[in-house]
Amino acid sequence: MALNIILLGPPGAGKGTQSSLLVDRHGMRQLSTGDMLRAAVKAGTPVGLRAKAVMEAGQLVSDEIVSDLIDAELAAMGPDTGAIFDGYPRTEAQAVALDALLAKHGRSLDHVIELAVDEDALVERITGRFTCASCGAGYHDVFKQPVTPGVCDKCGGTEFKRRPDDNEQTVRTRMAEYRAKTAPILPYYEARGLVSRVDGMGAIDTVTGQIAAILDRK
Repeated sequence: MALNIILLGPPGAGKGTQSSLLVDRHGMRQLSTGDMLRAAVKAGTPVGLRAKAVMEAGQLVSDEIVSDLIDAELAAMGPDTGAIFDGYPRTEAQAVALDALLAKHGRSLDHVIELAVDEDALVERITGRFTCASCGAGYHDVFKQPVTPGVCDKCGGTEFKRRPDDNEQTVRTRMAEYRAKTAPILPYYEARGLVSRVDGMGAIDTVTGQIAAILDRK
């Protein structure tokens, strides 16, 4: 039976990168509730129309609607395709609902993997990022400067830009929000021995190897 995992981590921890690698290397499916919601609304599916009406009324999408989205995705997936849950669950009630959905489709949760980060190091990682305005090549104030100062290694461009939300205050706010959202569900899964943590500040290949070692345990 395919693996079903929850991958946790604040913005900048590398969760998206690791999810993409799991999708590419193991044929897993990343189930991001935000992406699924937008796709359902765009496609005009029954659950998408329900969600659209709620959002247009300025209300939050209910747990029931999110569960219906996940239910439909799991139904469409083959039994040999593993699932990576991203952005869900965020409360114990949602965690209980997810258990029921997985059981309905003959699945169970195998691992909850958290990419642990050092907040100060994460601030340095994110606030130092900048890109070439011409080709989008990525650089960093500390870790990856252009070989020739002020000139892009890839295209020779001389203009660079930074994302406006890559600042310390925003990063620390994101960290606080992440802790608030994950704190309720960790004890629920820790009591079942499902939680593992890896160093999200490590090199990409190192983090990938640590995750692979966890997945190999089952």
